[in-house]
Amino acid sequence: QLQASGGGLVHTGDSLRLSCAVSGRFSDTYGIGWFRQAPGKEREFVAHITWRGVTSYADSLKGRVTISRDNAENTVSLQMISLKPEDTADYYCAAGVGTQEKRYRYWGQGTLVTVSA
Repeated sequence: QLQASGGGLVHTGDSLRLSCAVSGRFSDTYGIGWFRQAPGKEREFVAHITWRGVTSYADSLKGRVTISRDNAENTVSLQMISLKPEDTADYYCAAGVGTQEKRYRYWGQGTLVTVSA
């Protein structure tokens, strides 16, 4: 199971840290990724981290988001800085590989981030 949390209402320029609690067993080939879906838009890739800690980011978000993991606590975090209203979205964590949504097999529920102007 994957459980995302940490969303909320913030102001432009604020920072926010999302957390994904990972429980159960996943294939060692799966990492954990974050995706987001804004109202009326398709879900898009945000960041991914492998079990070995190798990270990848959406080009549009590089420099503003950082993904990290705590294997002892079985959590994956997404730190976001300099938030903008266009970052408003439901944020999802998922188990899979790469940047394409179709390569993620297990999904948690979303956590809503709202950035006010």
